[in-house]
Amino acid sequence: MTRLLPTLLLSLLLAPTARAAETLTIYSGRNERLVAPVYKAFTEKTGIQVKVRYGETPQIAATLLEEGAKSPADVFVAQDAGALGAVARAGLLQPLPKELLEKVDGRFRSPEGMWVGLSGRARVVAYNTKKVKVEALPTSIQGFTDPAWKGRVGWAPTNGSFQAFVTALRLMKGDAAAKQWLEGMKANAPRTYKNNAAIIEALARGEIDVGFVNHYYLYAAKKDKGEELPVANHFLAPGDAGTLVNVAGVGVLKSSKQAEAARKLVAFLLEQQAQQHFAKETYEYPLAAGVEAAPALPALSKVGSPELDLSKLEDLKGTLKLLQETGVL
Repeated sequence: MTRLLPTLLLSLLLAPTARAAETLTIYSGRNERLVAPVYKAFTEKTGIQVKVRYGETPQIAATLLEEGAKSPADVFVAQDAGALGAVARAGLLQPLPKELLEKVDGRFRSPEGMWVGLSGRARVVAYNTKKVKVEALPTSIQGFTDPAWKGRVGWAPTNGSFQAFVTALRLMKGDAAAKQWLEGMKANAPRTYKNNAAIIEALARGEIDVGFVNHYYLYAAKKDKGEELPVANHFLAPGDAGTLVNVAGVGVLKSSKQAEAARKLVAFLLEQQAQQHFAKETYEYPLAAGVEAAPALPALSKVGSPELDLSKLEDLKGTLKLLQETGVL
């Protein structure tokens, strides 16, 4: 009996560690309603439990930067590439395996292999089909500074997706050109809304003629209110800043003590089950090769997102400063 005591004590001491090794801590900047079913499916498939901390992506990124190497997080799931870029630049993410990275087109993953995109969101110009003919719409975002559009445009300057677009415009054209565009738009007296959904609602009411939004808000509105909604999406010319495809993505923390389990989660999020969930639930573009988008969407290859290192969308402070300088915020 006395000989068994050391063995029993050792087992008791090791038991909590074994249980802990079966639980991943996820910091999720994606909405719980959207992703909780995916995390649940991962647990059901692998037996690995998850503990999820939900919040807004910028706040979670700030928390990770503050926690540094002491963060309890194993995985960061972000709403946009800029936040992933900021965390990667701080040296807090570890490289992902090549076989996972190569499931996604190079445009939608970290050039250094630190994170990978899960789903894509294209910027579009939504328009009221009863008030505007598609042939009359500009092919570039620059065209909406024309006085012909005065009082007819809706935008949401406080919204993260709009700010990411402005950051992309700064990266592509420079701060001076981005400032000129913002001032040109402001001179056209656009109507300001709190978010993309509010812009779609305003378009449906005929309150505005066009609005700058992410592509999937239209499909969500039609799912809720019917296909007869008099609103459509207009995709600008390939390569234009107004066709930016930003991504929701995932990275594994360098400080994670469960890197193998964390990589299993990344792999699962790129599998067909999870990718189809994103496509069907929010009409986002699935990014893993071989998974089709919702039939209503144009092919991602035809959208023509500008060639841009999405990691560099991290400079939100510079964008906020520019928005304030121009009086947009």
